[in-house]
Amino acid sequence: MDTTENEDVPTEPTATITATETAIGSSEVEHRFGAVTVRGRPSDIRAEAAAASSSVAITNNNTQTQSDNEDEDENDDNRSEPDRDSDLMADVPDDADDLDFTHARIADLVPLNLARLKSLKTLGLRQNQIPKVVGFDEMPELIDLDLYDNRISVVEGFRGTPNLMSLDLSFNKIRAIQNVNHLIRLTDLYFAANKISVIQNLTSLTQLTNLELGANRIRKIENLETLVNLEQLWLGKNKISKIEGLEKLTKLKILSIQSNRLQRIEGFSTLVNLQELFLSHNGIVQLEGLESCASLRIIDVGNNRIPKIEGLEGCIVLEELWANNNLIPTLNDPAFEQQLGATVKPTLTTLYLEGNPLQSAAGGTYRLKVQLAMPQLTQIDAIAIKPHSGVAAATLTALAHNI
Repeated sequence: MDTTENEDVPTEPTATITATETAIGSSEVEHRFGAVTVRGRPSDIRAEAAAASSSVAITNNNTQTQSDNEDEDENDDNRSEPDRDSDLMADVPDDADDLDFTHARIADLVPLNLARLKSLKTLGLRQNQIPKVVGFDEMPELIDLDLYDNRISVVEGFRGTPNLMSLDLSFNKIRAIQNVNHLIRLTDLYFAANKISVIQNLTSLTQLTNLELGANRIRKIENLETLVNLEQLWLGKNKISKIEGLEKLTKLKILSIQSNRLQRIEGFSTLVNLQELFLSHNGIVQLEGLESCASLRIIDVGNNRIPKIEGLEGCIVLEELWANNNLIPTLNDPAFEQQLGATVKPTLTTLYLEGNPLQSAAGGTYRLKVQLAMPQLTQIDAIAIKPHSGVAAATLTALAHNI
């Protein structure tokens, strides 16, 4: 339960400070002071002490000083960025294990002296102005580091964090993957929205289960052979023209290659555990190459150039098929029932076909005809429906012929 305390600091002149304390569990509490969150045992962190100096040292707000101190406050506001950055840590105990400095206007990590926090496990530095990763010497306990949305151009400074398990460097200015190959305990690695053109220097990261490389400049899927434990691979919004290099990734469950330059579905012969496949917004001209993917539950091939529903015989547990905005001409094709009918795809519940020529060709009977061909559906496009069978199916047939 969250409680908010408004305390008058018993010093002269007085100032009104706002501090928030949240119970995390029987042995931990979380304190939030402006942009900073500190988590630890109740005896480790004194809310009163932190609040007493948080007005300037942490957020430079939530404080109203008396008129005789206005000049002093003006000087505080004009302090240099390093001074403000160092003050962020003024009330953080050495044994803190969880810190969040999201959107704290940090421009330099050096004044924070992060290396003194030997027990720190989780550190959030999202949405700051950090240009360079420094100050992480001898931090063996750190397992989760979030540097999303900063100004980092070179990957470096992680020699002192050998036990990192999650590292987020998304939305920076990085051009090359480097200096992470020694982080062999990593399970989650994020490089989304950078300027990376080559997948490289990841061979030692064999414990990775989640790799995010979306929104970069990658042209080829390569150098992933050793990542045999990978379960999620995100490659959307790149410049990839061929699906390749995935043969060794037999544990892969989620694959996204949306918004690339693909023309064929291929390279899936060993991906027997694949469950979710996202290939929308490409130039794919045929549904094919999925014969070995018996575990697929979701397929998204929307916004391509596919003229026919086919090649899904092996996808025996399919639940969702997104084939909207393609070139499928008509619903009067036996392939629909053969590929997606209730007897062959009893698990199929969601089907997107809007934006195909068949929608305008069917006119007002569009959804009725889809429901008639696949009565097990519970959603057609974005519309929820009730599944029908037996007498209800006969009624649908009559309606479809009479409209």
